Amino acid sequence: MQVRARAVAFSALLGLLLIALIAFLIAFASVALAQNDVISEIYPTGNRRIPAETIKARIFTKAGDVYDEASLERDFNSLWNTGYFEDIKFLREQTPKGWRIIVQVKEKPTIRTIDYLGASSVSNSDILDRFKQDKVGLVVESQYDPTRIKKAENSIKQLLSEHGRQFATVKTEVRQIPPAAVGITFVVKEGPKVKVGKIKFEGNNHIKTRVLRSAMKNLRPVGVPHSIFLENLFARTYDATKLEEDTERVRAEYQNRGYFKVIVSDPKTEIHDTGHKGFHIPLLIPGPGKAVDITMPIQEGDQYRLGKITFKNNKAITNTDALRSMFPLKDGEIFSREKIAKGLENLRKAYGQYGYINFTPVPSTTFDDEKKIANLEIDVDEGKQFYVRRIEFQGNTTTRDKVIRRELALEEGGIYNSHLWELSLLRLNQLSYFDQLKPDDPNVTDRKLDEKNGLVDLTLKVKEKGKNSIGLNGGVSGLEGAFIGLNYSTNNFLGRGETLQVQVSLGNLARSVLFGYTQPYMFDRPLQFGFTVFGNKVNYNQARQLSIFSGQTLNLSSAILQNLQNYSQSSVGFTTSLSYPLRRSFKRLGITYSLDRSTLLPLSTASKTLFDFIAFRGISGPNAVNGIITSKIFPNFSFNTLDSGISPHSGHQMTVGAEFAGLGGTVRSIRPVIQYKQFIPVQNRRNAIGLNVSGSYISGFGGLVAPPFQRFYMGGENDIRGFDIRSISPVAFLPSANAVTLTNPDGTAVLKDPSNPRLGAWTIPVPVDQIVFPGGDLSVWTNLEYRYTIAGPVAIVPFVDTGIDPIIRRSQLQIANAQYNQVISTPFGCPQLDAGFNCVGGKVLSPTPAQYLQVLSASNWKPRVSTGLELQMFLPVINAPFRIYWAYNPLRLDNEATPPIPIQRSMFPAGAAGDYTYHQAVNAFAPNFLLREPRKTFRFTVATTF
Repeated sequence: MQVRARAVAFSALLGLLLIALIAFLIAFASVALAQNDVISEIYPTGNRRIPAETIKARIFTKAGDVYDEASLERDFNSLWNTGYFEDIKFLREQTPKGWRIIVQVKEKPTIRTIDYLGASSVSNSDILDRFKQDKVGLVVESQYDPTRIKKAENSIKQLLSEHGRQFATVKTEVRQIPPAAVGITFVVKEGPKVKVGKIKFEGNNHIKTRVLRSAMKNLRPVGVPHSIFLENLFARTYDATKLEEDTERVRAEYQNRGYFKVIVSDPKTEIHDTGHKGFHIPLLIPGPGKAVDITMPIQEGDQYRLGKITFKNNKAITNTDALRSMFPLKDGEIFSREKIAKGLENLRKAYGQYGYINFTPVPSTTFDDEKKIANLEIDVDEGKQFYVRRIEFQGNTTTRDKVIRRELALEEGGIYNSHLWELSLLRLNQLSYFDQLKPDDPNVTDRKLDEKNGLVDLTLKVKEKGKNSIGLNGGVSGLEGAFIGLNYSTNNFLGRGETLQVQVSLGNLARSVLFGYTQPYMFDRPLQFGFTVFGNKVNYNQARQLSIFSGQTLNLSSAILQNLQNYSQSSVGFTTSLSYPLRRSFKRLGITYSLDRSTLLPLSTASKTLFDFIAFRGISGPNAVNGIITSKIFPNFSFNTLDSGISPHSGHQMTVGAEFAGLGGTVRSIRPVIQYKQFIPVQNRRNAIGLNVSGSYISGFGGLVAPPFQRFYMGGENDIRGFDIRSISPVAFLPSANAVTLTNPDGTAVLKDPSNPRLGAWTIPVPVDQIVFPGGDLSVWTNLEYRYTIAGPVAIVPFVDTGIDPIIRRSQLQIANAQYNQVISTPFGCPQLDAGFNCVGGKVLSPTPAQYLQVLSASNWKPRVSTGLELQMFLPVINAPFRIYWAYNPLRLDNEATPPIPIQRSMFPAGAAGDYTYHQAVNAFAPNFLLREPRKTFRFTVATTF
């Protein structure tokens, strides 16, 4: 029994050992099998430019992961989608540690160069811009991709087609650049340029062909509109993409004339050869080319008139008559699509003033074909009324929020009003702190609507301009000589909206300095306060003025120079001003006070005589020109809706005021002033027509006349550009007396008594008419411009300036009594001597001259006209407009001036000495003056005329 029990136990033990051995063998096999299915390494190969780590980063399978074909397929797609490679292979290699995954890649070559050959109609930059527009994605250092190359070819063809090269071909040449790069060359053959040929219309029985052709703005010929004979001067380049737009314009032209059901079918085009293949003369005989004739079939239908306009669902504005008045079309008038669209836009603006931002009019038109009437019903979808919750600003890094907010007519918490928001942006544009703010530009106004609560948050996005402006001008002027001027101003000092100005002008005949400051919101109220302090000195030299008039340098003797005006004027003073807007509108009332002290220093006998003779202060003598104190006020009213402070395109501005001098001081004068500006936008506000009209008049009162330096002189870049600065003035003659010595032809003086030399030489009193330029008392000028924008801040400006500067009240140029009596009581001439060697035979002036300056009639009401071309550029560095202009003066002063009181031969004794002295006196004191203003002018400046 024991033996048997032991055998059983042994068998059991042996079975257990066998089971353990089998389990061990199974576990060992599993481990070995698991090691063979593990990925031991990811090994990229074939890469040259792309790092191995970049390739591994695109593969999600890592070393140590179990080999899985589905995962590797996913990794293959991930790597292929990068677009970096032409070919990818995944290989595996058995190693003791597991599978080694070999990733074999072949990189796409890098594009090193891109060239364009044969493209003369378009520039390389045009092609690159088109690539960006079409999102071609082809640039240097990008990966070579045949699909992108094909897309680039199509873009170039489309661009050339828009420039009239419909037959252009584009081929691509690819050259290898070792080791792994290529160069791309687009070879372009443009082919003939295709022009627009004849434009015909079929079925247009009621509207003339020339009217329909004129509506095709893209393809119509270039010429003078509505001129019949000059409408078709040059054919435009044919662009098939724009033909559809012109077809719609023809349809709109019919619908604006009542033919609402007109059918304009697809135009038929026919290409044919034009020009001469052989010898041809450019501009006269065109060379070979192609043209496209366009034929547009039309079924006009019937003409409809407007029956009535009705409204429904208008709950906010129940007055249907008010809504109806917004349409510029009366019942019974010819139905016009354009006028209906204008009325719908007016409705949108009207509801926008009441906070209905989402207002949508839905027009529905029904026709009465029997009566030929079209009725319009407008379903008004008012939407919700919105209130302004918050107004915020972006982009104002310098300008404070307070400065912007005080210009807003729209307030937080109130009903949103689109009209007030537009006025707010207009007020901000007038400050010239920011780039132009347009109401409909989403990049300017960001509106976030809370539909549930009816609230809107407004964010105004601004882009600040340079606040500092540096101006420079210079040239040669008859008044100022050679001069250079520099001015600095900041219109947004420290971001507070304050203005600081410093101006200095230096010349060999004129100097001036000015400092000014303006606070637009005094005491946080819309009360504008400003002041300026100034000083200037001007030397007026009539000899220089005459040189400009004659167009040549004059070599004058000392005696003649003493008979020409030559004086110096110096002034110092200050001004202060206050203005206030009327009910937060564009109207403003203001008042300005100024005080200055001026002194005139005569530098020639003629100037001393002029200032002694002209009784502008009621007295005569040297004290009349020393310490002239002018104390004056200038109440004014202004209205300004210009859309910009520097280069406006729309709006108008008017200033009316009157200057009164007499609040103390020594001057008593009145000077009314009026100025009006208007700008009319044209060509979708790209260009503008500008008009400026200015006028002023000055007169003394209380028995006094205005000082001579306050009278009007025109000319220069501020009014009439083709003339010299302050050179336009009426010409007058001032009568006075002088004495000449009787001289022999050999130059020796004739003595009264040759036996007694102590009695002196024989002298002859003669009348002298001194030529003077007193300035006018009325000044009126106009400026007309067409501002054609070339690109960005650069514009070409044809202009016409006109003006007149006459003397109306000769009584304001009265000669002082003492000097006048001296002239009319002096016997002129000394033909003989009596026994006491006194003159006999002299005569007083007859007829007696008037007690006023004798104005040369040819110069008094002489209009001046200047026309020319101006190049304007806004310089961002100095933040000011720079301009160069050339002007031609078709109307100018070109006359001889003869003194009204002649020196007569009878005033001199008979004989050779009398003849010689007579001619000498006429040449010195009574010559014929040639007054000739310049015919043309070329000048530069940093400023604008208006």
